[in-house]
Amino acid sequence: MNKDNIRIKDKEFKPYLPAEELDRIITELAERINRDYAGRSPILFPMLNGAFMFAADLVKKITLECRISMLKVSSYQGLQSTNKVQDLIGLQECIENEDVIIIEDIVDTGVTMAHVLDMLKDKKPKSIAICSLLFKPDKFTKDYRIDYIGKSIPNEFVVGYGFDYDGYGRNLPDIYSLAE
Repeated sequence: MNKDNIRIKDKEFKPYLPAEELDRIITELAERINRDYAGRSPILFPMLNGAFMFAADLVKKITLECRISMLKVSSYQGLQSTNKVQDLIGLQECIENEDVIIIEDIVDTGVTMAHVLDMLKDKKPKSIAICSLLFKPDKFTKDYRIDYIGKSIPNEFVVGYGFDYDGYGRNLPDIYSLAE
């Protein structure tokens, strides 16, 4: 991990989670999913754009027979959630009587995930589970369960490993938090 602060656009970020720790967290999540879904064939739904790096690493460690289909919704602008969710790439799969696992980079307020859960529940899946790399319990305002949490973090803005600041920083292998 780069031990130095980095600058993205007009903000400075400090090192937060190195790639090695992310790999350990993801391995543990995949092992739990493999164990919990043994003998089943879930459909995995990574949430774009943020979860693309996490999802790619996670699904490589999932040994189950599974399908993968992407969803894309948006509720962020700059450093803030707008609390308004837009469907950008919707559900393309029939999920009736299927086990579904949503793969998300972070759940903070929970507004975006609540929207996705409502959309998926209408399609009558057998089950829906949520797997989130990061979770901000202090910001969470909804009443649903997150089945797989990689790491709970304080209410800090993060970039890297798929997380972005106005579209920048997603390509970094480590996660950084706002230094200012």
